[in-house]
Amino acid sequence: MTEATIRVMTPEEIAARAGGETPFVVWPRREELFAERSVRARQLAAGHPMRDFLIFVADIAQQQHELLRWFPSVPVPDKAALARAAADGVAPLPATTWQRDPAWREGLRRMVAGLRARGATPTAAATLEALAAASDEHLELQADRLLNGVMTGLDLAAAPLIAAALQAYWTHLVLEVQRVHAELRPAPFGRTRDATTCPCCASLPTASITRLSAETSGQRYLHCALCSTQWHLVRIHCAHCGGNQRIAYQTLEPHAGVESRPGGTVRDAVQAETCDDCNHYLKIVHMAKDTQVDPVVDDLASIALDLLVAETGKQRHGVNLLLLFGDSAAPDTGGP
Repeated sequence: MTEATIRVMTPEEIAARAGGETPFVVWPRREELFAERSVRARQLAAGHPMRDFLIFVADIAQQQHELLRWFPSVPVPDKAALARAAADGVAPLPATTWQRDPAWREGLRRMVAGLRARGATPTAAATLEALAAASDEHLELQADRLLNGVMTGLDLAAAPLIAAALQAYWTHLVLEVQRVHAELRPAPFGRTRDATTCPCCASLPTASITRLSAETSGQRYLHCALCSTQWHLVRIHCAHCGGNQRIAYQTLEPHAGVESRPGGTVRDAVQAETCDDCNHYLKIVHMAKDTQVDPVVDDLASIALDLLVAETGKQRHGVNLLLLFGDSAAPDTGGP
């Protein structure tokens, strides 16, 4: 008797056969993104070894939510610039070269004032005080280092706050482009030559997420570490090299006290997708396991998984700008 081989179709193949079209980009939502992130951080903080840090992240996210409500109109690419970027296959709002509007610095100072008003640990309070007194030149230099991945000279204590202000600014930028050029067909952001980086700002992802909404159910999207845009990448393909032959998944053993809702634990809602071809990995969070997962917060709350995968020698594809590591100092899990 001949043994039959059964191949399970991916969600993308199922959608294609059914005549569906997978949206390439999922836009951030101004009124929901950071507000929901704040709630998620507080949810995961309960009983977590990084409780104080996650609560601080929740406070930061709430300030980011307020910034998105406050941000004034800022310059965005015109139609000609968008057309050139599309023709060249590059992101039109590149993080490393885009001329930042001074509004991002005002946003940072507003965030710092809001966090100081809420009270902070002594370590955090000192960092907030230093940022409040920092010159424009210092802030711009720190932003340049952060966005270019230069750890030398980067203030690791202040970096999460500077990153948070830049995240709010770039998220606002993306939404402004979408608003100003709403009539453009196709949409103002499309596929670029590098599928591993954000099609809007060319930043790396923090993690990927499998979604549940009607148009995107079961599909995997990479979540931009900077502008919060999500872009589609076929499942069971490495986010670093695109290979699909030697993909595996690792997770942490669930334990009591970290229950999430619904359908499982925080830990089994997060996996590390590893690739033996390029020796890289990226976490993937599953809405089917927990509808409230957030790629940024769940990534922070599962740092033990990074340590587990790092023991195998694999390198991370992607970055979480709220928790950076470098030679100058180790991160303080009680705040910046």
